[in-house]
Amino acid sequence: MRPVRPVALDDIHAARSRIEDSAIRSPLIRVDIPESPVELWVKLECLQPIGSFKVRGAANAMALADDALLARGVYTGSAGNMAQGVAFAARRLGVPCRVVVPDTAPRAKLDAIARLGATAAPLPFDEWWSVLRDHGHPAEQGYFVHPVSDPAVIAGNGTIGLEIVEELPRVRAVVVPYGGGGLSCGIAAALHELAPDVPVFAAEVETAAPFAASLRAGRPVEVRYRRSFVDGIGSSSVLEEMWPLASESLAGSLVVSLEEVCEAIRVLAGGAHIVAEGAGATGVAAALRGLPGIGDGPVVAVVSGGNIDPHVFQAIMERRSS
Repeated sequence: MRPVRPVALDDIHAARSRIEDSAIRSPLIRVDIPESPVELWVKLECLQPIGSFKVRGAANAMALADDALLARGVYTGSAGNMAQGVAFAARRLGVPCRVVVPDTAPRAKLDAIARLGATAAPLPFDEWWSVLRDHGHPAEQGYFVHPVSDPAVIAGNGTIGLEIVEELPRVRAVVVPYGGGGLSCGIAAALHELAPDVPVFAAEVETAAPFAASLRAGRPVEVRYRRSFVDGIGSSSVLEEMWPLASESLAGSLVVSLEEVCEAIRVLAGGAHIVAEGAGATGVAAALRGLPGIGDGPVVAVVSGGNIDPHVFQAIMERRSS
């Protein structure tokens, strides 16, 4: 698989024009937290129409797809949020949609896929991950939208970077949840052009942090994947085609514990009245710990999604086991 090349700023601007009817300009707000080590701002992608940033990349990829390809339908591989993004775009275009999901996908996200008119096809987690690694599944037909390494998806994600710089030009650093790298690398592509001194950090959770391990090794390595309520990010390995781009574009990976993610969810709910899913709160958890080499000034944590199971959210808020 060829390495993914950085997307151009012109492609990100063009993506913004294409998706303006599908994605909102999400709020960027400050969260005042006593004794916080940073001036924390949060980019609320959890307020997108599908509750996740994934609508941006999905809408851009679908807008660029050839009509003849779309006529056979569309499919993606997703734990839930990209599934909703592609299903949302497919419904608007009147295109049939199937989603290959891991058997660990939460019920809340599976229900959302069904509400959007798409069909879910569950696979064991390792087999599902091979769909992302191999860019498709032999049993599926139609146009495949890769949730991470499609340049059109990355460009759509990069529109978040445009908004951050426009709304908060004095930003000092950005922290982004890392699943496959499509979101963080898209945002980094915009910032490298518009604010080259602003580092973009990946945020991973301790139960599945292959990017951090790969950075330490200087090459992609396998790690042990442990299932948790943080279902929107994490795997056992870094996608080979994303490794060169991610390792060059991102300032590092900040690995947080499950309890730190729980606390970030509670902080967002109590301090900003925002519901974040586990993956969405991971960047906030990393920012609240403090960032290496970053002095005074605002730090933006991207809250990538808010599609959390209500029972899990209640358990976290009540400080019970999640």
